[in-house]
Amino acid sequence: MATEVVSVLAVNQGDIASYNQAKVLLDKFSWQQLAPVEGKAAYRFGKARMWMFSDGILFEDDIDKRWNIATGEIVSEVIFPSRHAAASGKPSLTLHPIGVPHLIRGTMPQYGGKSGYAPPPSTRLASWWKKLTKSVNGSSLAERFELTLEVTHHGPWLEVPALFIEIGSTEETWPDEQAAEHLANIIAEGLGFNGAKQAGVWDPVKHSGELVLVTLGGGHYAPRANKLALLDGVWLGHMLATYALPFEKPEQEGSLPGGTWRQSISQALAATKVAFPNGKIICSMDKKAFRGWQRQAIRDYLSAENIPLLTTKQILELLGTK
Repeated sequence: MATEVVSVLAVNQGDIASYNQAKVLLDKFSWQQLAPVEGKAAYRFGKARMWMFSDGILFEDDIDKRWNIATGEIVSEVIFPSRHAAASGKPSLTLHPIGVPHLIRGTMPQYGGKSGYAPPPSTRLASWWKKLTKSVNGSSLAERFELTLEVTHHGPWLEVPALFIEIGSTEETWPDEQAAEHLANIIAEGLGFNGAKQAGVWDPVKHSGELVLVTLGGGHYAPRANKLALLDGVWLGHMLATYALPFEKPEQEGSLPGGTWRQSISQALAATKVAFPNGKIICSMDKKAFRGWQRQAIRDYLSAENIPLLTTKQILELLGTK
C-alpha cells in the first residue's frame, strides 16, 4: 500500500481565530477522528489532516516530520489558520509565508523559526490571495476588513511549504465568525474539499517556466506583492520587507555592504526554488525603500545569481499584458 501524502492543518486551540476556522471546517465536512497524535486530537478528511495544538504554534517546529514519525504519512504542506496581531488595530484578513531569513544564524528568534532560514513558501499563496480578494470584494466583509498579504516572518520551522491564513488584528476581531467562515471556505475550496479542483498546486511540468515572484523591500503589508500577485500567470514566493534586508554601509566606497541582506535574499530564493521546481524566479524591488548604494548591491547580487530584477511594467510585458 502506497504511503499517503497529506496536507496538515495545524490548529492552535488557544487562538479563537484559529479554532473558529477549524470548527467551521469540522462542522461542514465529514471528518473522521483519528487516534491522538502526540497526545493531540487529530482528524482526517480525504487527503487533509487536522492537528490540534493546545496553545501556541510559533515554536512547534518540525510539524511535518513529527506527523510523519507518528503516522507514517508524508506531509506535503502545512497550513496554519491563525489570528493576526497588529499595533494599528485595523481589522484585516491576511495570508503570508513564514521564515526569519534575515536573523543571524545561531541566535534565538523571538517569534519562532530557525534564524537565518525560511521554509518553502506555499505554492497556494497567489491563487488563494486572488480567491480571497475576489470573494470578499462587494461583500459585507469588505466594509469591515482590509485585505492584505504580509511579508515573510516568524516561525515555526518546517521543511515543507507553509502559509498562515489569518484574521486580524485585535481581540475584538479575532472571534469574528463571519471572517472565520470566509477563510475556512477559502481553505476548503483551495484544498478541493467540495469536489472542486484544488487551487495553487504547482506542477513542475505543466507550469515549467511560469513566473514566480519574490519581492524585496517595502513595509510589512507587502503593497507590491498585493498588486502583482493578483495578475494571472504570477505565482508568489517569499516577500522580504525592508527590515528583513539589514544593510551595514561599507567603510570604503565600492566594497560590499555588510549585514545579513545577502543571506536573507539567498534563503528566500533558495526556499522559493524548492517550492517551485522549474519555475522562472523573478524579483521585484521597492526602489523607494532603499538608498542608492543598497539598490546597487541588490542588483549586483541578483545579476551574479542570474535572477531577473524586474519593474512592474517589465512583468506586465512578460505576461503579455500592459
